[in-house]
Amino acid sequence: MLSHSSVSLCHPIHQVFVRSDTRELDFASMLVYQDLLTGDELLSDSFPYKEIENGLLWEVEGKWVVKGSVDVDIGANPSAEGGDDEGVDDQAVKVVDIVDTFRLQEQPPYDKKQFVTYIKRYIKLLTPKLEAEKQELFKKHIEGATKFLLSKLKDLQFFVGESMHDDATVVFAYYKDGATDPTFIYLGLALKEVKC
Repeated sequence: MLSHSSVSLCHPIHQVFVRSDTRELDFASMLVYQDLLTGDELLSDSFPYKEIENGLLWEVEGKWVVKGSVDVDIGANPSAEGGDDEGVDDQAVKVVDIVDTFRLQEQPPYDKKQFVTYIKRYIKLLTPKLEAEKQELFKKHIEGATKFLLSKLKDLQFFVGESMHDDATVVFAYYKDGATDPTFIYLGLALKEVKC
């Protein structure tokens, strides 16, 4: 049996399984963004981003969608046949499109001390993986990006890629004032662009 979780978005077999009710996924020309440290797929160009904090962070709008909902009309009239009108539970579940598409794994929240410890360790892991020009940009703006994230810390959710590797890049999510859908925050320099 095929393991859905072990197949990449770029892999042709996975294309059979991926369905998005809100976004068109064009596999022929899709760009997938992988975690530079783990190789986990975290995002694709089907989810547009906006650069913030001097381009170091990317904001991406997620959307709650219903997955697995199937409405089948077989022409029967349950109320006339003594049944109820509720029908059979079709296992529909509500998911956030980005979390579901990239199989992101939610992590426990960080307090300020844990977050600062994570960022310090992460800087040491990521910096050597970056090209010289990107290292300079990273060093110049990571403090501002960290302050931005710290200002939202109590509202953040934390996610990593499906490998749940200890060195994984954390993807952050929060709800803007009055929003019903989450906004995700990615560290743009930590993503490697791969064309499918």
